[in-house]
Amino acid sequence: MRQVAQALGGVLGGMRFMTGTGGEKLPEGLDPKSVVVERSVPLAALTDALLAWEMNGVPIPLAHGGPLRLIVPGYAGVNNIKYLRQLAFTKDESEAKIMSHGYRLSPPGTKGDPSQASVQEMGVKSWINGPGTDGRPIIRGSVQIHGIAFGGLHAVARVEVSLDGGKHWVPAQFVGPDLGRYAWRQFTVAANLSVGTHTLVCRATDAAGHVQPEQRYENAGGYNNTSWVDHAVKVIVI
Repeated sequence: MRQVAQALGGVLGGMRFMTGTGGEKLPEGLDPKSVVVERSVPLAALTDALLAWEMNGVPIPLAHGGPLRLIVPGYAGVNNIKYLRQLAFTKDESEAKIMSHGYRLSPPGTKGDPSQASVQEMGVKSWINGPGTDGRPIIRGSVQIHGIAFGGLHAVARVEVSLDGGKHWVPAQFVGPDLGRYAWRQFTVAANLSVGTHTLVCRATDAAGHVQPEQRYENAGGYNNTSWVDHAVKVIVI
């Protein structure tokens, strides 16, 4: 996307946002701003943003935003505009309702408004994929606890795992290739689980030093919940 902007003359001074507009057909008789899918992200996102028309070597299907989709790495999916019709560089955020009032971190019981933080940059997060996530008991002994981690705007630097709900932590090991700062990282840690009930949790730290939070940030939409407590896995060992 950066190269496209440069080829077209660059971004004018004073522009603070990159604003993408979806190409859905809008219902007649309604205020376009009330229904159009249009989101603004900080101009800094231009550096790594993509205009994508293919996925795995074939045209992007309509279900995934074809024929052209805006991809903004490290940002929540709502900002990755499908069926992209227009991309503009603007001084102000879009006035579309989905931007001004939708996807806002509103206090519980309230409605969104422009004074509240918008759901944009993703934070560091991780979760455990196994064992025990299927609800079946585990045989006591040595197991490999495994999961995935993501750093949002920054690379994942490390992951820790706890077998006792966060009282004690041990470092996990990354497995598989490092595909860059926006890529998911797989991790694993060997553990010996005794008979009984165990609460498995993990927490990730990104390259900027941000640590996955213990508690979620309460908001009306339930957005951005990366709490490691909420993603705990309780396992029964027999």
